Amino acid sequence: MRSKIKGALSRAKYAAVGAAVGAAVGGLVSRNAASTGGALGGLAGATLADLRSGADGVFAEFRSGSDDADGSDESDDAGATIELADE
Repeated sequence: MRSKIKGALSRAKYAAVGAAVGAAVGGLVSRNAASTGGALGGLAGATLADLRSGADGVFAEFRSGSDDADGSDESDDAGATIELADE
């Protein structure tokens, strides 16, 4: 339960920072742009927090390291050379 609350607070923090930055940038243009920038910044911040929150995010395979325990290379033609026949 504690980890869920901590995750929700983290997402809220990122969303608030994103909204503030978006509103500040949009506010340089107009009042309507500030409102739109705040909304888009909040959405971007919450999305970023969700991606960073855990190992089950989009980038999970990059965080866990290599899945190959034996270190073998399973690619088909990596490093293959072509031998030319003598004429």
